Amino acid sequence: MDWQQEAERRKEELLSELQELIAIPSVLSEDGNPDAPYGKEVRQALDWFLEKGERAGFKAKNIANVAGHLETGEGQELLGILGHVDVVPAGDGWTKEPFGGEIADGKLFGRGAIDDKGPTIAAWMALKMVKDSGFEFKRRVRLIIGTDEESGFRCVERYFQTEEMPDIGFAPDADFPIINAEKGIADIKYTLSAAETGELLEFTSGERTNMVPDRAVAKLALASGEIDVAFREFCKKEKVAGDCTPNAEGTVLTVYGKSAHAMEPDAGVNAGIVLAKFLQDKVTGDGAQFVRFIAHYFSGDSRGQKLGLSYSDDASGDTTFNAGIMRYKAEERADVRVSMRYSVSCPFDDMMAAHQINGVEEEVVSNSKPHHVDAADPFIQTLQQAYEKQTGEPADLLAIGGGTYARVLDKGVAFGMLFPGEPDVAHQADEFVDIDNLVKATAIYAEAIYQLACK
Repeated sequence: MDWQQEAERRKEELLSELQELIAIPSVLSEDGNPDAPYGKEVRQALDWFLEKGERAGFKAKNIANVAGHLETGEGQELLGILGHVDVVPAGDGWTKEPFGGEIADGKLFGRGAIDDKGPTIAAWMALKMVKDSGFEFKRRVRLIIGTDEESGFRCVERYFQTEEMPDIGFAPDADFPIINAEKGIADIKYTLSAAETGELLEFTSGERTNMVPDRAVAKLALASGEIDVAFREFCKKEKVAGDCTPNAEGTVLTVYGKSAHAMEPDAGVNAGIVLAKFLQDKVTGDGAQFVRFIAHYFSGDSRGQKLGLSYSDDASGDTTFNAGIMRYKAEERADVRVSMRYSVSCPFDDMMAAHQINGVEEEVVSNSKPHHVDAADPFIQTLQQAYEKQTGEPADLLAIGGGTYARVLDKGVAFGMLFPGEPDVAHQADEFVDIDNLVKATAIYAEAIYQLACK
């Protein structure tokens, strides 16, 4: 079967379905509705997939309104394909409509285009292609759809409380060729005092630990005339945009950075860190301690050297640190939430037990341990064969700092769909998927499904 040719034939359907899914702004919203635990738009995106599957002849199941699956095939063994329909907030700086699905210059733009609606649609189309081709399935195949991947994996945790664990599986939510090692991901919260008031009234930057924040705002009890010139010169030096606006209490400063995925903080410009650098010698009291903490430990250091937590190994590279959420309010709160992506061999528990910063409370809010599948496993070798057959390129094994659903599987890997050399625009403004590569990924997934479930 020429899967590339079949994917090309279904290109318009592929793009149309992706546009439909991108048009649903499925960003986390928790308002206590049991029918939509993560928000009505997130539930809408889940329902969209389940309804599509039912109409195409798949067995569809909704699990507690937080996940679902579409199943086809026969046999005792189960192949799982895990994608997600939730997306991070759009953020600032877009030149396209974030939920418009605009096509231009061979690309389809929109939040989720590459993370993870585009890849999930490619896997969905691939599964339909194999099913429609009439091959006999010797394994069952489930497309498992999650809705909380960007905010903690609660959806798949709930899913596997009651549903079958696949014997093998892959997540189309990272890079090609094959990622068989994922770093550990820890959410670290640093809390400082906010009791002693000073010029800093509020400081806000970031919404998710897994994004480099592209905007930071500080409210100051200082007249704008005292800092306006210095602020503008600072922004010019740092090569960022900024606003200095007077208000009833004094001044509001805003810095605009560049968003990026937390697995490589250096790919973005952290607006919170930049603003903290400016303020560190402009304010006093606990506000000064807060911004100096950020500036000292995170400015120019995404590898934890100043924190004393740096670690690297050959299997997965450097441990990275992203200050993703920064909040200060005088007399109320002062905390920084950091996404720590730690190397596969890192002795995390021992390092954190021995770690302490004077005057700062440190809490491990969550910790997802590293995940690894041996390169000699037949499952890995079959995926390599599928990739190489469709691309003609070697299927090297990779390690990443991102966390995918592969880590919740007993035997799972991340499998595409970002090709070698492609820019990673996940979580960034004007996120897009290259259309030719979307079609190519569909063919690769069809080949993999065929080899794993039908041969």
